[in-house]
Amino acid sequence: MKIRQKSESEFIIVMASLMSLVAFAIDALLPAISDISETIHIIDPKNNQLFITMIFLGIGFGQLISGPLSDSFGRKPIIYVGFSVFVLASFICLFATNLEMMIVGRFLQGIGLSAPRTISIAMVRDRFSGNYMARVMSFITVIFLLVPVIAPALGKILLDAYGWKSIFYSQLIIGVFIMLWVWKRQPETLVVEKRKKFKLALFVEGIKEFVKYKYAVIFTIFSGFITGSFMVYLSASQHIFVEQYHLEEEFPFIFACLAISIGMATFLNGKLVVKMGMFKLVSFFTIMFTVVSLIYILFFYGDTNPNIYVLLIFFGLQFFSIGFLFGNTRALAMEPIGHIAGVGAAINGFVSTIMAVPIATFIGSYITDTALPLFIGFFVCGTIALLLILLLKLRKN
Repeated sequence: MKIRQKSESEFIIVMASLMSLVAFAIDALLPAISDISETIHIIDPKNNQLFITMIFLGIGFGQLISGPLSDSFGRKPIIYVGFSVFVLASFICLFATNLEMMIVGRFLQGIGLSAPRTISIAMVRDRFSGNYMARVMSFITVIFLLVPVIAPALGKILLDAYGWKSIFYSQLIIGVFIMLWVWKRQPETLVVEKRKKFKLALFVEGIKEFVKYKYAVIFTIFSGFITGSFMVYLSASQHIFVEQYHLEEEFPFIFACLAISIGMATFLNGKLVVKMGMFKLVSFFTIMFTVVSLIYILFFYGDTNPNIYVLLIFFGLQFFSIGFLFGNTRALAMEPIGHIAGVGAAINGFVSTIMAVPIATFIGSYITDTALPLFIGFFVCGTIALLLILLLKLRKN
């Protein structure tokens, strides 16, 4: 039976759905972190951040496996294998009785989810290139960002009605639905003629090829700093809004509003990128990201947290900038390496994630009484990202 996909729109929705499994596994769990922590007897609240950082760490390492394998055996079979690992890991989380067991489960969840996350990007690169690829990635990200808008609220509803374990069950149900959709409707994007014979040297050769392209290398490192700063927010948001501002009931809606600011930017990026180009947009919004964080530091250094509405304005501006950076930096890194899209996406994802996890853990360890360390982290990461852009411009001249 030949699999048919009716339109490019359906392709975008399917790719966004594959990426969304990661977002749902992270964001739906945020309202339940305190309950899980109490159930498995976590003493130090700072260890709660491990629920987030460990899944990212798993994604980082998992990409090294799923990306190269998809270049040899096709995109879809590896997605199915990855989801199977995710199912097993989810049951480990469900029956976890201590922090160590939960960490193992979340790490394995990340390894499993690395397949749909990484391979969906490779599938986009299989079909598109250039600014049009960035445009498609922007629309995918817009749909993908609907998940952070609704996931915390859905997680809170499930938590209140059925307990935190119901959130893990809901992830499995949604995942099965997406896998069935991919199986029935999504054609394989990597034709047999373009597949590489599997061998252990394939990844080594891929690395050698990857490092030949300065855009791929520099924008991968760039992504590491931006992803790291955003990961701090993901792992510390529950602490900031619930512990510092005492907004437990409002937290899912605050999280949703901030996700909308990223979605708006990403949607606008889809409209602007073909006219202005990825590099110009990344340059401008990296400056904005860095300047906004500097303004916050100058206003509130050594002070207590500002009014919640002031904090949300600054967060909104930061995430609006990030909305222009996520898709474009990934597309800029992938643009010159379409001939090794699977391995390239794996290297890009691995390096940026492995950079992001320690960055997020280090900055997050300072977030106790105020949100200021988060903005200092934003500023430092933004400044380094600006220096990387400057390096590219100097090498152009």
